[in-house]
Parts: sequence; C-alpha cells; structure tokens
Amino acid sequence: MSAATGELPPDEADAGVARRRARRRRRKTFAGAVLALLVSAAVVAWASGVFDAGHARSSGVSDNEYPTSITTVAEGSLASQISDSGTLEYTTSGGSDYNVVNQASGTFTELPAAGETVSRGQVLYRVSNDPEILFYGTTPVYRSLSEGDTGPDVRELNRNLVALGYTTSADVDWDWDYFSAETAYALERLEYHLGEDETGELAEGQAVFLPGQVRLSSINATLGTNAGPGAPIMQATSTNRQVVVDLNASEQTEVKVGDSVQVTLPDGQATPGVVSSMGTVSSGSGSGATLPIYITLKHPTAGGTLDQAPVTLEITTAAVEHALIVPIDSLLALAGGGYAVEPVEADGIHKLVAVTLGTFDDAAGTVQVTGDLQAGERIVVPNI
Repeated sequence: MSAATGELPPDEADAGVARRRARRRRRKTFAGAVLALLVSAAVVAWASGVFDAGHARSSGVSDNEYPTSITTVAEGSLASQISDSGTLEYTTSGGSDYNVVNQASGTFTELPAAGETVSRGQVLYRVSNDPEILFYGTTPVYRSLSEGDTGPDVRELNRNLVALGYTTSADVDWDWDYFSAETAYALERLEYHLGEDETGELAEGQAVFLPGQVRLSSINATLGTNAGPGAPIMQATSTNRQVVVDLNASEQTEVKVGDSVQVTLPDGQATPGVVSSMGTVSSGSGSGATLPIYITLKHPTAGGTLDQAPVTLEITTAAVEHALIVPIDSLLALAGGGYAVEPVEADGIHKLVAVTLGTFDDAAGTVQVTGDLQAGERIVVPNI
C-alpha cells in the first residue's frame, strides 16, 4: 500500500479465496460484493489510522471514526454448500440406458409397454410366440448353450438358475462354468414353469442378459413386424431412481462421491440423499461446461411415483465442528496479503488480528477462522 496515495494493492496474496468465490457462481452467495467490501473497508481503515505507517499491520489502532457495528465470535458447526437443481428420474448408475438386442428370427408377437418392470426369469417379449427370457448378467448372448458347453455365459446361466431356485449351488459349485446335466434339468424345470417345451437347452435367441431388474423406458419394435438378429429393439434402465444434476465443470473438484445432499421435491418436502457417482464426460464448453453427477435418495419411497420431476438441492461439500465463526463482512484485507479481524478492546481501542480462513458458508455469510481469537470475543463489522 502506498502512503502517498492511500491505495491498497490487489489482493494477490489470497487468490485462493477469490477462486473460491468464482466457483460458487450458482450458490446463494454474494462473494463479489464481499470482496469489494473487504477492499473498501481496508481503505477506510487505513484512512482512519488502522494501517498507519508507524504501526505494525498486525496491531495497528483506530480512532473508530468510521461507521461500524459489533458482533461476537461464535463457536459451532459450519458447512459449505453448493445450491443447484436437477431431475429425479429412473436411470442407470452411469446414466446410459441398457439396450435390449434381439437375437431371434421371426415375427414380434408379444411386446411389453414402456414403464413396465421385468425381473429375472420372466418373459421380456416373444418372437413367433417363443419367449425371450430375462437373465441377469453382463455377457451378451452370442451362441446356443447345451450340455457340455463351458464359458462365462454358462457361469451366468448357472447363477441365474440357482437364484431362481431351479437348482442349488451344491449341484453346480464344482464348476460353475460347465453346462452339466444338472444345468439341463434346471432349464427343463424353468421351461415347464413358462409353459414351453422342455428342451434342457438355451437357444441363442431365447434369452437376454441385462445387469439386473429393469424398467423399460422405450420400445422400438412393433407387433407383427419382422424380428432380426442383432437389432436393438428397446431401452431399459434400472428400477432405481436418482437425481441427475448437470454440475458446472468449475465446481467438479469441490464435489465428491459420498457428499451429503438435501433434496427438495416439487411439493416442498425435503429428503436426504448422497452423491453416489459422478460422470466423466462433460457437455458444453468454456464457462458453460457441465458434468453429470448422480444422487441417491436415502429414503427412496420419499419420491413417491415421481419420474422426470424437477428438484432443487444443497450439496454439502465440507463441514467442520467446534469452529470459530465470524461474518465474512468482518474480514479486512491486509495490504501484504491475507485477512484480519478487528477485536474490540476493553478501553475501546481496536487492533487487528490476522486470521487464516477455513470453510465458507456462503448461504449464512460466515466463515471459519483460526488465529489469536476466542469464542465470545467482540469484533468490528464495517458498515460500508
């Protein structure tokens, strides 16, 4: 700061705080105004003698002629939050729908409706009246299976037959990858239950493997049309709903999996959630770039039957307990960098105490500080 001009240099010493302010562009924040307030307060304080050239910056005095108010250093919990909006919808953990690929030839004779839920062992659709059975797994159907075959697709088939109760793990645990006589018998039992011929074999066009229970989001096939192998005919999601948020890419480093979230539903009800996963591919460019994040409700039933419902949310990105807390307005920018607050002495004379900034609560307009302060101590808040 120049004693000749009375001007403070830019606050280059605490660029991190400035960046923190910029990142919170969508929060309930008034960071830009606060920064201007800090610089103005420091100029007024200098003009009043607080930064008098003959005094150390950490212990300058003031005649208290500039307008102020008094507040008290508090001790308690403080949280930093990001406010945003999103959509409560059925989705997969990665955000992409599952494609149901048909492998049968013939005519579509039975199709589900969008919105239906299909579970393991149930008929997903029919081609020329032959069932397409849903099994859980990640290996797509690429061949017919019969006794003597081995491989990861056989392992998934065995696990499904055990889960459905048509055989036991004791019958297949000696080699889950092997299509045994027990596997064939279990398939016959499933076919009997579905009212089909008991072949004990799994034809290539007889099953669809998907990661789990699904909710059908859209149907591309039409009843009575030709069914051809290799064609995607419907899309599905998991049966779980999540809040999907397009987070500004500049805030990506602040949010992490496991962060607590308060979700406000369209009826005004608030329910807790947690950040369950984050996307890796951004959309848009520049300051408008966004990255999808996924939030799971801790109480799924709180969302009722909502789908594609707009919600608002508060993501808690940091939290501290037993913190010393002061208003952001009470911070004074030091010419050499950093910040200070101005305690009120018993004799009415003020001095500056340098503080280190911690977690910000922009919604409340407060910040965690550490320094030579105590809870209950009175400090000055410039009224500028």
